[in-house]
Order: sequence, then C-alpha cells, then structure tokens
Amino acid sequence: MITSLANPAVKRIRGLARRREREAAGLFFVEGIRLVAQAADLGAPIVEVVLAPDLLHSEFARGVADRLAAGGVPVLEVSGKVFAGLSAKEGPQGIGAVVRQQWMRLEDISLAGFLGWIALDAVADPGNLGTILRTSDAVGAGGVILLGHTTDPYDPTAVRASMGAIFAQRLVRSDAADLARWAKGQGATIVGTSDRATDDYRTVTYPEKLILLMGSERQGLTEGMPANLMVRIPMVGVSDSLNLAVATGVVLYEIFSRRHPPHIPS
Repeated sequence: MITSLANPAVKRIRGLARRREREAAGLFFVEGIRLVAQAADLGAPIVEVVLAPDLLHSEFARGVADRLAAGGVPVLEVSGKVFAGLSAKEGPQGIGAVVRQQWMRLEDISLAGFLGWIALDAVADPGNLGTILRTSDAVGAGGVILLGHTTDPYDPTAVRASMGAIFAQRLVRSDAADLARWAKGQGATIVGTSDRATDDYRTVTYPEKLILLMGSERQGLTEGMPANLMVRIPMVGVSDSLNLAVATGVVLYEIFSRRHPPHIPS
C-alpha cells in the first residue's frame, strides 16, 4: 500500500496530467469505474491499474480490477489520500488505469465500412475534441484526423468528454497537404464548413467516401485547407457561430440520416 505522494510510481502517474509527460511516455491516465471498465471491455492497452481499497465500494469495479490482474496487468494499491492526489474528479471512485496511447498513420486507415472520417484543423478545446470523438463513435465514423497545432485527445478533459469513445475511435496526426493527397488517392471528397459557403448543409449530396473537415473554435478553417465541397449551417439568431462540437454533430447527423433513413411503421 503506497501512502506517499512522493513515491516514484505515484509521481510518474501524476506527471501524466501534463501533455509533455504524456507524449514522452506515450501513456495517459483514466479514472472512474465506467472509463476503466470500458477500457477493459474494448481491449485498450492497459499497462497498470491503480486501486484505493478504502475508496473502492463497487463490487463491479473490484471485478474489473480482478479480471485485469488475472490477465497479467500490474496493480498498484494506494491510500485514499494518494488516489485523491491523482484524481481530477470530485468524489474519486478509487479505481484508475494507465493506458498506452494509440495512434495510426494516415496511410494505414481506410474509409471502408465507416460513415466517413472527421478532420479537425487546429482544434483548441479538449472538451470539444472529446465530445466530437463521442459523436463520431455514435454515427459510425472511423475516427479523427488532427491537423496542425491541436489539443491533445488524451488530455483528461478530452478523455472524460469522450465517454469511452477514446478507446473505440482511431486517431491520426497529419497536415493539410498529406490529407489532400490521401483523400485523392482514396477517391474521397473533403467536405468543409464555413459561414461564407453558398450551399446549405441540408441541400447537398454527400458522397459515399468523405472526410468532414472542421475548423478551429475561433477562426474556422485555416486558409488553404483542401476542401472539395463547402457547406454552411444557417443561423437566424444573434450569435455568429456554433460551438465546434455542436456544429460537427449537426453535419454528422445530417449525413447519418441520409445513410440510415428512419423506418416509419405502416
């Protein structure tokens, strides 16, 4: 039982709260019964389980931890005080996991079998990114391609906002030029959004192979982004823009509704 925040193993895990440490280690920390259980169920590469027995009151969570331990995953037992020092949540549940980050190369991903992919240009807010991952999973998209200087999908805020989709969605880092080449080679259309576009997002035909390209929260798409088709989301209120995650969800569900029309009972 580790009782000190100065313990080297604890300091290593605490360091994963910082992006630099996450990227150097290729790891991230998740906490809470739901997220750890989803990581286990989806076969995420869990490298260590962290337990605080005096905070862990769920038999289900104990079962998840026992299953991982039986599979050879090391278990680190800590005091409730130490776990609280690792936690970013109010009322920590006493279970967490160190998980290996998973990145794919652009040339290794496929459009086949998915609604499409989402490319994000310089997204800055980790909560937005996590929410987009959650929506991408909901509609059956393949994952997210991060372009330019973006926030970290393994940021604790992004991980929580993804509600477990971080373990099911595919992540790629790339740039605009490589995205354009890859899309052309795949025979895919890049659909961008802008308030200056002439086509309403509800009126265009969406091709089978597509990448939805969304811009940053503050500036929208950077000039020179390789969109083949531009659409706009109409607005009639005083606000001049939608939240990035909301706008992405609106367009994704329009595409989803075309592919999966509702069944209306006769």
